[in-house]
Amino acid sequence: MKHVRLGAVALVAIGALALTGCGRAGDTASAPDSATTIGSEPATGTVTMWAMGAEGEALPAFVKTFEDANPGVKVEVTAIPWDAAYSKIQTAIAGGTTPDIAMMGSTWMADFADAFQTVPTDLDTSGSFPGAVSSTKVGDRMTGAPWYVDTRVLYYRTDLAAQAGWTKAPATWDELSQMAADMQSKAGAAYGIRLPGGNDSFQGTLWMPWSNGATLEDGKKWTVDTPKMVAAYEYYQSFFQKKIANPTADRSSGAQEADFVSGKTPMLIDGPFMIGSLEKVGGAGFSSKFTTAVLPTKESSTSFSGGANLTVFKNSKNAHSAWKLAQWLTDPTTQAQWYKKTGDLPAVQAAWKDQALTSQATLAAFGTQLKTAKSVPATKTWVQVAAAGDAVLEKVRLGTQSPADAMKELQSKADALGLG
Repeated sequence: MKHVRLGAVALVAIGALALTGCGRAGDTASAPDSATTIGSEPATGTVTMWAMGAEGEALPAFVKTFEDANPGVKVEVTAIPWDAAYSKIQTAIAGGTTPDIAMMGSTWMADFADAFQTVPTDLDTSGSFPGAVSSTKVGDRMTGAPWYVDTRVLYYRTDLAAQAGWTKAPATWDELSQMAADMQSKAGAAYGIRLPGGNDSFQGTLWMPWSNGATLEDGKKWTVDTPKMVAAYEYYQSFFQKKIANPTADRSSGAQEADFVSGKTPMLIDGPFMIGSLEKVGGAGFSSKFTTAVLPTKESSTSFSGGANLTVFKNSKNAHSAWKLAQWLTDPTTQAQWYKKTGDLPAVQAAWKDQALTSQATLAAFGTQLKTAKSVPATKTWVQVAAAGDAVLEKVRLGTQSPADAMKELQSKADALGLG
């Protein structure tokens, strides 16, 4: 999810909810869990929508195109701060005061899935990136439509890489370690690479176990204490043991960008918004000094898939028009226009053919990485398990716990939480 770290959000149990009517305004029947259809009728009436952050600010003007195409509809967008969104959604569900449609963080889907309608059968999501589609599936239901996506790739300073003897991105785990070491010894970097630490470090390092062939759960239980998980975090720890990554790096806002621009730490792993952040800090001409690349391969190159989905609530008073809005927002042409407006990466792969995306070389790695990126398990306990992962990785990073003991401890905590 853009500009927000969800691992710090506290989970609160959601009780049994009294769900009211759905469908067009005036309908009183309870919304079924089974999928319906949207049909070809235009949107009408008022559609209430909640959206967070920059998206909530940009949507009111953007949806006027939808209103022009459907003269009988009015979309009322309420912008909500990210840090207030989880509790506001929870309160609205409990009180039966939800909007018709909402932007929903991909890691929140399982938490609120009981309140979401099933995606209509004629809202086609087959063209979206697989990881984004996976984030909408809770049990055997598709509970939302992918809207925009986020993933993590490797950023590196091409000018300093050349000084270190590297003219291309590292393709394997061994090459990444070697390049980081060479950045120090040959290009004068204090540290070769910055790796995640603190809040969301577990989620931020999932590319390592996933790329090593590990899984987090098997549908019945968590599976974090496995040889492949342990080996992945031995690799993570090795960067700190070899002093090519700083275990106590400054985690304050802007520190990562400053260290990258100064050359102190010329490699990092992050999402698409980092492109603009680095260009802003680096100033004119800095964009020519760095590039992006897919993450290096072990068994695969598999990154984290995040972003946001569009969900329609079961007690929506205008579900038909809400789904029409979701259908429009996930159209490839609309997705490309939304990217131009906000910089959000399209969930629909066809939108990536638009010149606005193909003309930016630093975006190519994201389009490739998203084809294999994975979403976190759609369970109500994910945030708690991820927070426990952050805690054990703190000890791994500082060298006070072995990866084997860390995964054993995490497995014990995950078993106590269950899959929800």
